[in-house]
Amino acid sequence: MPIFSILALVILGSYADALPAKKDLSTSCDLSGASLQVLANQTQLVAPTYAPSFIGIGVGTQNYTCNATTSTYAFIGAVAEIFDSSCLYGTPAFDSASTIAYDVWSATTGVTIQEVITTLRLTPDLAVLGQHYYVPNLVGSGLSPKWDFTSSGVTDGNPNAYVIGAKIGDLPSSDSRNIDDLMVKAVEGELASEIFRMETNGGQPPSQCAAGDSNITVKYTAQYWFF
Repeated sequence: MPIFSILALVILGSYADALPAKKDLSTSCDLSGASLQVLANQTQLVAPTYAPSFIGIGVGTQNYTCNATTSTYAFIGAVAEIFDSSCLYGTPAFDSASTIAYDVWSATTGVTIQEVITTLRLTPDLAVLGQHYYVPNLVGSGLSPKWDFTSSGVTDGNPNAYVIGAKIGDLPSSDSRNIDDLMVKAVEGELASEIFRMETNGGQPPSQCAAGDSNITVKYTAQYWFF
């Protein structure tokens, strides 16, 4: 077995008891009492007063290319798997799950996103809600975030179970290594009318690059709320 695979198993195993046992989870936990908490004394993120439809943990990468003019990295999208974490709500593991997943995801090589989630027991039987990626902006240049739940979970086969969004608020993390918390409004799709990215870990590129440097991917995790 390659050394990286052995290391991955050791690290994953050390976290295996940090979250509830797999048998205690399901993909259909009631979120009617769930309430998003945002940082006080700020106006960028405004929490809805109603319950979310889904809560998930995103595990993936933020992707960048080098801008030769400014010698800094420019964002070119992200890809992630979104795993159901609704059944963690109300447990001590809820707020820490994204960080625990990131610690493993960022520290290992040769381990898939699915292996991280499965071994940590974050979700039952790889309860994938969907995928997150970017598409061309619907009304102009640039890219727009998309969450696509059309081929997974309870929304499998529903062609309208997606949302393309536009950012309406962002709140920088207190840790410069982490990407911002976001508030996003839907511009297309019926999956949600608002999406929040919270509890972010990682995802920020190095501060500088040089012309000719290759594109890079930076691992991240985040908690996503869908309203």
